[in-house]
Order: sequence, then structure tokens, then C-alpha cells
Amino acid sequence: MIEWRDEGALLKVRKHGENSAIIEVFTQSHGKAAGVVHGGTSRKIAPILQPGAQLDVTWKARLDSHLGSFTVEPVRSRTAQVMQDRLGLAGLNAVTGLSSFVLPERDVHPALYSRTIQLLDLLGQTDVWPLAYLQWEVALLEDMGFALDLSACAVSGLNDDLFYVSPRTGRAVSRLAAGEWADRLLPLPHVLLGKGDADPEQIVIALKTTGHFLHNHLAKSLGDRALPEARQRLIDVLKRLD
Repeated sequence: MIEWRDEGALLKVRKHGENSAIIEVFTQSHGKAAGVVHGGTSRKIAPILQPGAQLDVTWKARLDSHLGSFTVEPVRSRTAQVMQDRLGLAGLNAVTGLSSFVLPERDVHPALYSRTIQLLDLLGQTDVWPLAYLQWEVALLEDMGFALDLSACAVSGLNDDLFYVSPRTGRAVSRLAAGEWADRLLPLPHVLLGKGDADPEQIVIALKTTGHFLHNHLAKSLGDRALPEARQRLIDVLKRLD
């Protein structure tokens, strides 16, 4: 029998059989892990199994390759703080949906785990959360091997007047160096460089750029799957905020 204990955020839950559930949890030391929670649809356990919830989990299986089963203990819930908050709820669904989509099973990502927990703990703080989410997407791309390089112009090597991002390489391009190729490049709003106002309009423009790499690079590496719709719903909410 193999057994381990860890803490993590619940990413996904679905019914399994008559009264059980299969959950996915992003843990600190075991990455994304799945398992059966027996009695997971009961009145006692079901309220605990809400996406975004922080759980203390114990996983058991005969073999490491088996699905295994979880016993869970609540650490803290995050749904209560966002149920009346459209941005918070959309953000929660985007973070858990995208994490479930991209994270490889059992791959450990400690830095990304820490950023994800910090981001989830900021839910409900409308003034800082959109920028934190954008920075999380940038970190997600980096952790998955598709980092953006916005330090200097890919053409000139200078870091003056960076205005675009190459859709192929993810490197910054200055306004002057872009020339006649400008209409083929992605926007590089100042917020992606850590400068200027992080208003919803700038965040949405920046998410168009990160979204290109999520869809055309990361998702294609996973078998050309479509990104979770929850991400677009978050963008739609941000557009209404603006």
C-alpha cells in the first residue's frame, strides 16, 4: 500500500458512482493528483469539495499507477468570499480550470503552487486581483516551458520603446524594429512590463497576448485542445468592469 499526505487546492470534482466523487487537487509536494473520495456526495463531505477549497489530503492506493482514494479535511474554503462577487467567482473558475487543464499529472511545480495559492487567497480584492491574475498567467507559461522574454528587443537588443511581442518566439520587439511587420505582432502593453496603470482595459489587452501563447503554444503541445471556457468568461467580466 502506498500512502502520502499533503495540502493543496481543489481544482475539479465530478460525481463517481452512487455516492462518491473523483477530485483533482494541486498539491505542494505531489503536483496535480486525482483520487476517489468515498461518500463525496454526502451532506457531510460535499460542501467541503468546492473548487478552490484548501484541503489537507491523504492519498492511498495499492500501486502508484492506480487512481487511488483520498480522505480530505478542510483547511479553508474560498467559495463563500466570491459567491456574491462576479469577478471573484469568474477568477476562481479560471484559475482552477486552467490549472487542471495544463498541469501534468504528478508533476511537482513548487513555485507555481505557491503563486497559485497566493492568487486564490487574493480573491475578492478587486483592486489588486486582475493584475495578480495576469502575472500568474505569465508565470504559468514560464513554468510550462513557454516563457515570454520581454527584457529587450529581439531585433536590436535594446530595451527602449518595447511595443510588440513576436507571436512565434514570445520575445519583445521595439516599435522602430517592427517596421512593416507591426500588424503581424502581438501588443505589449506596459502592464506586462510592470509599468503604467493596471486598469481593466490594459489587463484585457495583456491577456490577449498571454492567451495567444496559451492557445497556440501550450494547448497545442497538449494535443491541440481548447482552453477552458472559464478563462474567456473572466475576460468578459473584466471588459464589463472597464
